[in-house]
Amino acid sequence: MYIVIEGQDGTGKSTQAGLLKNYFEKQGKEVVMLEEPDGDLPQAHDLHDMILTRGYDLEPLTNVLLFTAARVELWKKIAEPVLKRGGIVISARNYWSTLAYQGYGEGVSKSKIIRITKDALPEHYIYPDYGFILTVSDRVRLERQKGRGKATETFEKKPNEFQQKVNAAYPKIAKDFDLTVIDAAPSIEEIFAKIKAKLNS
Repeated sequence: MYIVIEGQDGTGKSTQAGLLKNYFEKQGKEVVMLEEPDGDLPQAHDLHDMILTRGYDLEPLTNVLLFTAARVELWKKIAEPVLKRGGIVISARNYWSTLAYQGYGEGVSKSKIIRITKDALPEHYIYPDYGFILTVSDRVRLERQKGRGKATETFEKKPNEFQQKVNAAYPKIAKDFDLTVIDAAPSIEEIFAKIKAKLNS
């Protein structure tokens, strides 16, 4: 089973993915958690670093291609072997992030992003078994980011106009891909309960 938890920075994706990992591990299942585009893979980490922390002024299409390259490595080296053994892969982010940030945010054609992704990755990656999008208002998002301290990554540093475009993109992506949208403003426990309810329905 392949599960994706998506959303803007500050929505709690990694927190919920970690809770879900523990939930399934207690049931005796093999589980791996990914945090795209980095994961726990040196080559993916280097690609992540190139895009997000070195301060390069990369073309939006370059970002799409580099993110896709990192995903190929994570999928082939980590996710696919676990799935073939009957395990569970939980990912904080997938290519929907690229649709939001590089498509809606940076202006790359969304059809081009989907085409590049489909050319590079298998159908199970494109269509996870379950997809969730966590959403919060701009106000809550900004409060949470302030609480984490100074932004250090490229897209976190972009002006609020860009962030608003990304935030507005996620409901559209949810509709296009029939994803479950969850309000991420309540407590961590309430959000997790909604995720579990969907998985057990």
